[in-house]
Amino acid sequence: MKDRPRVQDFDWTLLAIVGAISAIGLLEIYSSTHASAMNGMQWKQVIWIGIGVIAMFGISRIDYHTLLDQAPVLYVIGLATLLVVLGIGHSRFGARRWVDVGGQNLQVSELMKLIIIIVLARYFAEMRTDRLTLADYAKIAVLTAIPAGLILVQPDLGTALVLIPVAVVGAFLAGIEWRHAAVGLLVIALLIPIGWNMRRHLKPYQQQRIQTFLHPEENPRGAGYQILQSEIAVGAGGFWGKGFGKGSQNQLGFVPVRYSDFILAALAEEQGFVGVCVVLLLYLGLILRLTDNAQKAKDKAGMYVVMGVTAILGFHVLVNASMVIGYMPVTGIPLPLMSYGGSSTAFVFLALGLVMNVRMRRFVN
Repeated sequence: MKDRPRVQDFDWTLLAIVGAISAIGLLEIYSSTHASAMNGMQWKQVIWIGIGVIAMFGISRIDYHTLLDQAPVLYVIGLATLLVVLGIGHSRFGARRWVDVGGQNLQVSELMKLIIIIVLARYFAEMRTDRLTLADYAKIAVLTAIPAGLILVQPDLGTALVLIPVAVVGAFLAGIEWRHAAVGLLVIALLIPIGWNMRRHLKPYQQQRIQTFLHPEENPRGAGYQILQSEIAVGAGGFWGKGFGKGSQNQLGFVPVRYSDFILAALAEEQGFVGVCVVLLLYLGLILRLTDNAQKAKDKAGMYVVMGVTAILGFHVLVNASMVIGYMPVTGIPLPLMSYGGSSTAFVFLALGLVMNVRMRRFVN
């Protein structure tokens, strides 16, 4: 048995997949911005990737059991930072989500995603039964709903929703009963009409996103603009694409936030169906590799940590890909490792650091 983890125990196959996705993202960020006032954004992303890699190696050296032991403290710190954001955070586009740290605007909710993985992993790992009880459901719901509610107030619906898959996947693995799952789905179905009737309490732009989701053509210059331009770009790419740097929708700036939320639409126009398939296959490889690491974890706690990371990254890919082709409303959920953004990039690498943490200790006493 090994006495301590070594860097050689890293999952280098996983890192190769991560590197490939990140490289494609950098190329597309360059293609999307080089002919505009945003020229050079790819170098900022390189810096964030570098910081993320350092953070990944750093967090991998801290035994994840130590992090799990500090879960209550981390949870309180996370909630406190969300409250700080609501009080003194920076506002942009009508949302208060950022705090200034060293001249950089950081999105604190990204930190909360990492914390909820740790908190729920500890809860599930400490369960003494193979089936969840009603009390367990209530506790899991409260642990998830409090930070999700604070994030929703910012408002940031997309990030608030991202916390839910961690709880759902954890509950499924912990032993959710099918009758309870059926009841839960029924309750959700019954709540949808109520939620729709309460849409007037949402922010105006959120109401527009919901109202134009099914029929964006009714407001092509307003709320439906993003979805329509994204769909045009995806369709224009055809099978092989127009070529790197040759997508008119992308190069002329018709695709909204083409370097971030809609980077997949920009890629689809320039690299076509083939290019999108390559990227999605890389993401599939990433998810499968994460799942493999979860199966090889030495204990339940490690398994829940890795599956929490898998749930969030998988949810990000699913929602973002669906969003750019109009199958889901625009929620501002970025594409992991490809979309431009410091906070989201840092989160992904920190989350991968947790995965490496678990992997490196699978043979440790």
